Amino acid sequence: MKYDYDLFVIGAGSGGVRASRMAVSFGAKVALCEDRYMGGTCVNVGCVPKKLYVYASEYSSHFRDGKGFGWQSESPQFDWPTLRDHKTTEISRLNGIYETMLEGAGVEVIHGRGKIVDAHTVEVNGKKLTAERLLIAVGGWPFVPDIIGKEHVISSNEVFDLEAFPKRLVVVGGGYIAVEFAGIFNGLGAEVSQLYRGELFLRGFDNEIRQFAAEEIKKKGTDLRFNCDVTSIEKQSDGVLKVNLNDGSFIVADAVLYATGRKPHLRDLGMKNVDIKLTDRGYIEVNEQFQTSEPSIYALGDVTGGMELTPVALAEGMALAKALYNNESCKVDYSNIATTVFCQPNIGTVGLSEEQARADYSNVIKYRSAFRAMKHTISGSQERTLMKLLVDGDTDKVLGAHMVGPDAGEIMQGLAIALKAGATKADFDSTIGIHPTAAEEFVTMREPVSD
Repeated sequence: MKYDYDLFVIGAGSGGVRASRMAVSFGAKVALCEDRYMGGTCVNVGCVPKKLYVYASEYSSHFRDGKGFGWQSESPQFDWPTLRDHKTTEISRLNGIYETMLEGAGVEVIHGRGKIVDAHTVEVNGKKLTAERLLIAVGGWPFVPDIIGKEHVISSNEVFDLEAFPKRLVVVGGGYIAVEFAGIFNGLGAEVSQLYRGELFLRGFDNEIRQFAAEEIKKKGTDLRFNCDVTSIEKQSDGVLKVNLNDGSFIVADAVLYATGRKPHLRDLGMKNVDIKLTDRGYIEVNEQFQTSEPSIYALGDVTGGMELTPVALAEGMALAKALYNNESCKVDYSNIATTVFCQPNIGTVGLSEEQARADYSNVIKYRSAFRAMKHTISGSQERTLMKLLVDGDTDKVLGAHMVGPDAGEIMQGLAIALKAGATKADFDSTIGIHPTAAEEFVTMREPVSD
């Protein structure tokens, strides 16, 4: 049978864009449709605008710290519309780059929501198009639980573009998105309360790192409330929101941000028209080749429920294109993937947490360094940094590296290369540090700790 395309991609996020561009470079005829954001979540309502807002929020501490170094000035005033509108201009520029990049590569770009009609057909804007293979790369969508007053809350989709700056903000959730936005708005000058129903936020991260980060975040002024949940939200006559809590108390806020997870964006995708199995959590089930239970349909990125990170989706898109159109192995190595939480201070991590390491290895040796950074001996800030290494005592191989402190993400990228290469603690010890830096602590930790 003759098809309109070799590959039809639904979704112009990181994974879909990479897969389509690479497939074209290998000779395939490719079309891609997108109904909302060119560049997907990351470019539009994720990594990129979030990092811009993190930068903006850090200036308040820079201004405070500068006084100890002789910089005397009046307290500057933050203007929300300036940040918001400059962000929007930058995102629009990136949207255009993505479209130009795709079209320049030879990918046919179609604006509209793609709906799967059958195993080889997609309908976009009322027109049916066929392809030998379909790729679902629609990503995730913010999930807000059903609570009384749900209509009054915002998600990470809306928070970047609020009309007015919320002077009092409640953030609900304990994942990295909740932690990051709590830090952003706290740094921008809002009174922020972060509520999480569990014992401690950032479940899945190293416990010592989580506890240390919580203490440092509290120092910055964020009101952290664990074992706390919302029962209802009431909008008052003056527009203020009354957030009722499960302990009988309440918080008054100008906005309530729910960052309680994301679910695959499968609405109106036509999933019932094909035989695609979903996991128990509602994600698309795929094999190691990213193939669904419908052999001609593939899926990758956040919609499959793996590590929801932009570089992971990029790697998956690259691997799939190589396998389908260049006869290369379709295998992504998910071990030792570094990640950063852009809270304040940052969390950077690669490899196993202490809990995972001790569960998998019988002889784990821990090295740790906690200190007040050189900068703060003069700035007056009480912020502290924590670094730790986890080592297999039998082989000397470094199993995990973790950090809470400024530039943790930048530092962890280099350590990720070391761990990927199989570095041992002896390799770290024999590396001469860069002085004076915080990063040199990773190559000067000599004495293990017992706790």
